Amino acid sequence: MAGLGPVAWPPAPIRTERLVLRESEARDRAAFIELFASQEVRTYLGGPRPRDELERAVPEVPGRRTGVFVVDLDGAMIGAITLDRRGAERPGHVRPDAGEAELGYMFLSEVWGCGYAAEACAAALDWFADVLPGEPVVLCTQAANDRSMRLAAKLGFAEVERFEEYGAEQWFGVWSSITPTG
Repeated sequence: MAGLGPVAWPPAPIRTERLVLRESEARDRAAFIELFASQEVRTYLGGPRPRDELERAVPEVPGRRTGVFVVDLDGAMIGAITLDRRGAERPGHVRPDAGEAELGYMFLSEVWGCGYAAEACAAALDWFADVLPGEPVVLCTQAANDRSMRLAAKLGFAEVERFEEYGAEQWFGVWSSITPTG
């Protein structure tokens, strides 16, 4: 997948009312492993991966690449947000040349329902709108994932289409910092 383009990475930490979005550090490794090993977190993401496999595979500083934000609450990682380019081979696009920025997120289940995902994703989208103004962001989630569907609506994503992928109905939406008037 292509990078985000001409953006300086990592950006300075992004602070919200309760959270900090920052680059990954070695102290985040256990939380990354927990995210990928969790049955709850990975229900709509292909299922959990075996913890022993993750212990061997996850690098000392996981997620250290352009587009990955660690979501930090009081000095501890509670989730991760990604902004990547959507592969042209995948269904769901809003531009003829494909390659739209795609928002992804995972949060530890113990922090679900606290509004952290909405707060952190909104901050990441604001950052994105500042560094790549006018560029759309897409989001794809299983239509059965009620929590993710509510978050997409809260963030202002508008449905573009639904399609079958990975053996399930997918909801595909778009967000733009340019809002139409009318």
